[in-house]
Amino acid sequence: MTINSTQIHGVEHLLTHTESFMNHVHIFNQSFNLLPDKNHFGTCINYVDLQEFREEFLEELVNTICEWVYSDEKSKSIINDVFIKEENRTVQNAQSKLRKIALKYFRDRDDRDLNLQGQFGELLLFNFVQHFFRAVPLLRKMPITTSTGHERFGSDAIHYKYENGKNLIFLGESKIYTRNYRFRQAFEKSVTSIISTYASHRKELGLYTYDDFLDKQLVEIARQYKRGVLKNTEIHMVCLVGYNETGHIGGDSEDAIKANIERVLIDKCNNLDKAFFDGVTLPLLNRISYILFPVWELDKLVESFQSEIR
Repeated sequence: MTINSTQIHGVEHLLTHTESFMNHVHIFNQSFNLLPDKNHFGTCINYVDLQEFREEFLEELVNTICEWVYSDEKSKSIINDVFIKEENRTVQNAQSKLRKIALKYFRDRDDRDLNLQGQFGELLLFNFVQHFFRAVPLLRKMPITTSTGHERFGSDAIHYKYENGKNLIFLGESKIYTRNYRFRQAFEKSVTSIISTYASHRKELGLYTYDDFLDKQLVEIARQYKRGVLKNTEIHMVCLVGYNETGHIGGDSEDAIKANIERVLIDKCNNLDKAFFDGVTLPLLNRISYILFPVWELDKLVESFQSEIR
């Protein structure tokens, strides 16, 4: 079976709603003196006047959990065919129940200790990759990770986009460090992890492409990629680096505060040991994009995140 252009061009509607969350994210683009030398993404919780919109940021981030757990098609099927038709619930009651189930999947994914930093980072990545690259989630593994019979491994995100005649697959890796002075560790670990993911992601797709973890419109795309017959394919990599910033920002206006945040992040990148990049081959390095996310009192933000998903 060959994928036709209508199938490929028609997947953008599978993008989830990210706008309400991204309203609370400040974004600035530049190279940050990193390799590859191209525009990367600096982000932080947005400020309005002198106020950081921290609570609103967290509330809207949590609101995206349902769409991370379930595709739009799957959620509508559960609500309409199960909760409403079979259980005779009202629409509002059905939606409330789905949200509760989604939060439970998100919260209790396996038998290991809850890795809140990891979950927080993966949810950020889910939203950022869609918003910045307009790439739809190709693989959803939430149901499988609640089963103790399956090991969770591989990339934190696999997304897909068709653009200019090319099939683009985005692999994402998130590293969130709440302890102080860990920007370098988070950055280097994110890059080494995404290179490892690049080498192993075909195995991961092969495990899931015949199960119910993909939107139906994307199943054939994943299968053809795995079989080696998806033409004009490129793999791109996205590294999300979140860390606890302690530097003083100050500022007597919104613009001044945001400029100071940008300055702090630029200084962090300038202090990285550029010899680290020598270990990454140039063709792979050119495919990497960075999303940098400094947070003041990140440990408290993650604790608040835990409270929101209980």
